[in-house]
Amino acid sequence: MEKLGVAITGSGSAVPDTYLDNQALTALVETSDDWITTRTGIRQRRLALPVESLSSLASAASHQAIAAAGIKATDLDLILLATSTPDDLFGSACQVQAQLGATKAVAFDLTAACSGFVFGLVTAAQYIRTGVYQNVLLIGADILSRWVDWQDRRTCVLFGDGAGAVVLQADKSDRLLGFALKSDGSQNHQLNLAYTPSCQELIPGIHITKGTYQPISMNGKEVYRFAVQKVPEIIDKALFQANLKVDKIDWLLLHQANQRIIEAVAQRLNIPEHKVISNLANYGNTSAASIPLALDEAVRQGKIKPNDIIAASGFGAGLTWGAAIFQWGR
Repeated sequence: MEKLGVAITGSGSAVPDTYLDNQALTALVETSDDWITTRTGIRQRRLALPVESLSSLASAASHQAIAAAGIKATDLDLILLATSTPDDLFGSACQVQAQLGATKAVAFDLTAACSGFVFGLVTAAQYIRTGVYQNVLLIGADILSRWVDWQDRRTCVLFGDGAGAVVLQADKSDRLLGFALKSDGSQNHQLNLAYTPSCQELIPGIHITKGTYQPISMNGKEVYRFAVQKVPEIIDKALFQANLKVDKIDWLLLHQANQRIIEAVAQRLNIPEHKVISNLANYGNTSAASIPLALDEAVRQGKIKPNDIIAASGFGAGLTWGAAIFQWGR
């Protein structure tokens, strides 16, 4: 019989060695450790040095995930790289494919900001469930320090750099139990990294735009309100699809954006604190990397065990949000 289920069989993560703590940030902007910690829960963030690339972080996380799954890079059929900060605007997944030596794999980028990993998980599952591919590497990686205005204290305290990866494999049982995805482009202006054009006349009468991307711009209050309202709803939808009650969840694994959001969502869903995974104090908001980074850390610490049921939810720019209910391991 064909294996048309999905199992998530290995994880890995990588972060730069360089870190910037809240105290050091006070040299850049008018803020304090107490102000940042009480409002966000973040104490430090990792920053990629100029010699470090998105593809090198992604590859380092991927090597770990491939090893943990017990396969070789040459077994991979597909590599999905969820990122908003590629080294190359044409995409960085193919560079990762080359660095891993995954000669059989097709590779492409997927962009859904902080929801990227959850969107990627659902995308990867479709390729496996239809029998097209057997082994898929999904990476969430971002270097947001490239796109932060370090003089804007509303945003520069939030973001950090990192990468996380998982291997999904065809399996007799389906471990992706349910999911739900949503987008609302009418709210795009609340959180974006916009291209700003400047006009250039090529020849008389013909103008084109040459420009660059501006630093991250965010309406923190609105994004907070959006997350606290929409994330419990989408997790409920995914649980309904999985035919599970909330008390069956072993772990709540949210995009690591703000500790207050994580706590508010857990309270709304009546999920006790000991079931909530949080590591943003050490890494800040790493966008598409945040869920797989926290997942891998919890797996390696022995918290998450095989067959544990995880409710994961990503939310962010787009605006996009989504949830996936899955069982860890084969």
